[in-house]
Amino acid sequence: MDSFWSWFWLLIWWFLFFAYLVILFQILTDLFRDRTLSGWWKAVWIVGLVVFPFLTALIYVIARGGGMAERQHAVLKQAQADTDRYVRDVAGASPASHITEAKALLDQGVITPAEFAQLKAKALA
Repeated sequence: MDSFWSWFWLLIWWFLFFAYLVILFQILTDLFRDRTLSGWWKAVWIVGLVVFPFLTALIYVIARGGGMAERQHAVLKQAQADTDRYVRDVAGASPASHITEAKALLDQGVITPAEFAQLKAKALA
């Protein structure tokens, strides 16, 4: 029975340690993402995280938590915009232009009418 409780508390401590590491990395990421904070203040926060890790992390989340959420939201919004732009660039032309290209290939005799029908259906799908 003693080994169960030892294992249980070890599991709890590992969970808390992992949660602290996640919070620490979120704070460090936020520190370096924030363009309004000077390098000296970033250094002060980092020294505080090394010397008084739990207290500094708690103070940081209380004092700058709203800004953390806004900066994270801005990064996600920018990533979504970049992804959308990439998809538009890769997707290229509209279905009408694909059908026009296929029609030109059909008129040149490069593809058969059956292949044209396939390409047209694919463009419209």
